[in-house]
Amino acid sequence: MNIRMVLLASAAAFAASTPVLAADAIVAAEPEPVEYVRVCDAYGTGYFYIPGTETCLKIEGYIRFQVDVGDQPLNGSASNDSDWDAKTRGQVQFTAKSDTEYGPLTGVIVMQFNADNATDQDAILDSAYLDVAGFRAGLFYSWWDDGLSGETDDIGSIVTLHNSLRYQYESGTFYAGISVDELEDGFFKSDEGPNNVGVAFGLGGTAGAFSYQITGGYDFDNEEGAVRAMGTVDIGPGTLGLAAVYSSGPNSYYSAAEWAVAAEYAIKATDKLKITPGVQYYGDVYTAGDDFSDNDAWKVGLTVDYQIVDNFYAKASVQYLDPDEGDDSTSGYFRLQRSF
Repeated sequence: MNIRMVLLASAAAFAASTPVLAADAIVAAEPEPVEYVRVCDAYGTGYFYIPGTETCLKIEGYIRFQVDVGDQPLNGSASNDSDWDAKTRGQVQFTAKSDTEYGPLTGVIVMQFNADNATDQDAILDSAYLDVAGFRAGLFYSWWDDGLSGETDDIGSIVTLHNSLRYQYESGTFYAGISVDELEDGFFKSDEGPNNVGVAFGLGGTAGAFSYQITGGYDFDNEEGAVRAMGTVDIGPGTLGLAAVYSSGPNSYYSAAEWAVAAEYAIKATDKLKITPGVQYYGDVYTAGDDFSDNDAWKVGLTVDYQIVDNFYAKASVQYLDPDEGDDSTSGYFRLQRSF
């Protein structure tokens, strides 16, 4: 027997003596359960449950393109003598709600991004607050931010966004509340600085076709206060709006004039077109220093809103201001805005 035959015989004997093992079975892993996004209709449209939680979230915002025009530089730069300026804004808002034993717990974050050009841009926290059982705390807009629907009236604060603590009672057709505001921005007399404290109140409601609002505020550091009343009523093809404001002296709640009255008529020309002429008269306007002047001023304007399609509209506004002291001026803007 040669060597080749010996090797073949040995291999056959080894194979015969080795037990036959079955191949290991391949076991497929069980798929993990997937929780799809569920609609939350407890707080209105647009909310959905955050997966794995009972918290409802809504995401909304808008994109705005606007061109300002006027007799003076519009972007705050003394070196820019242009009488027009284009700018773009993007804003996104997150609203979270969940049920508690005290009622809905709400949290809101609003981020705003503004661009005057490729390099002159800013990102700001436009609002951030929590709300439960009528109490609100955080950075949010005061009642002084409200106004008539047009663009002519000038009856609000210079700065209406404050770190505040507020309580507001609400029923179906009435609300009333009080807030404590940190007035770090706004008007300061020559012997005062930032970090002022103010107390404001607001109440309002509706009665059929009539709506009303009364707002007040007292600036403790400037030791001055202001009060404002507004009302609207549906008349004919539009809504008539009237407003009056009085300030005991320049303060962070109102400093444009000692008193002012404003009126507008928002005409609903079609389902998509609204035309709003407006007028305002200022008595004893603020010019400089720590007190109002003896000069008056008046303002007239026109605002046109057009709904192009759902969630997309155009707005154009022009305003003419004529003060007793100083030159008259004309300003306005054209805006395109897409909301989501």
